[in-house]
Amino acid sequence: MQIRSLDSRRHVRDQADGTVYGFSPATPRLPGVTAALAYLAPAAERPYNYMYEPPAGTARDNCEYRMSPVSIADARAMASPPSIDVEGFELWDAPSTVADFTDVDAIRNRYYAESAELAKYITGADHACIFDHQIRLREAGRPALTFGRHGDGRSPGAAGRIHNDYTETSGQKRFEILPLDEKVRATAQRFAIVNIWRSIGGKIVDTPLAVCDARSISVRDLVVAELRYRDRAGELYLVQESSRHRWAYFSEMDRNEALVFKQYDSQVNGVARFTPHSAFDLPNIPPEAPLRQSIEIRCLVTYS
Repeated sequence: MQIRSLDSRRHVRDQADGTVYGFSPATPRLPGVTAALAYLAPAAERPYNYMYEPPAGTARDNCEYRMSPVSIADARAMASPPSIDVEGFELWDAPSTVADFTDVDAIRNRYYAESAELAKYITGADHACIFDHQIRLREAGRPALTFGRHGDGRSPGAAGRIHNDYTETSGQKRFEILPLDEKVRATAQRFAIVNIWRSIGGKIVDTPLAVCDARSISVRDLVVAELRYRDRAGELYLVQESSRHRWAYFSEMDRNEALVFKQYDSQVNGVARFTPHSAFDLPNIPPEAPLRQSIEIRCLVTYS
């Protein structure tokens, strides 16, 4: 019997003939898929993107994206559920009383209130202010994913560019311009912006939402980009690729479930602050699969 000595955690050397065996521990991997996500390619100037058909002779954007295959874990299989303040996202069973999400009055009068209560409960905040919502419909024929704005931008599709909705500057600006109760504003010691994302058409089996573990993001990965609308301009973060990024999604999300994820936090230490995300097409989508329909709520919460 030959005697072997352990050189390191990854190599075993046979002392008799010097043969090195490349053993290493297996890397744990959650069930999931490998799919392409659109990272920002290195750019020489600040990126911009028109959210409507730009003026004649003007490019819709000035940046390129790289479709990179990444492993996207099914977060349903995680040993412990992710946390809004650690990984930056949580999934909740949160049925809505709204049956018809084409009813704008029902969204504003009932769904906003439901979402505000959910946001407060999950984040532990004292107050919640819903300031925007967006319904997105995956386009017929499932063309290549873009920022989700085609033509005049009035019918958003799935947003297939990795991004975070707010930057250091735009997150702070959102707090400043919202019509908050003055007592709420004056007593706020901290605030955060969360998205609440939900299927409104049944189980999502074609184009779900991937979220990036906030702990795997470095500020060096985040690039400020300008969004140009007809009546205003805003900014968000686009994301450059890194092997450190850890991606997840929740398989077959249904109408009763809500994915809540962090987009900004004024607390700079100890909590998730930014959770980049992107729509992506699952591999081998069944031809009869229904097109994804979703609603996202943007909500600012404050802590007194």
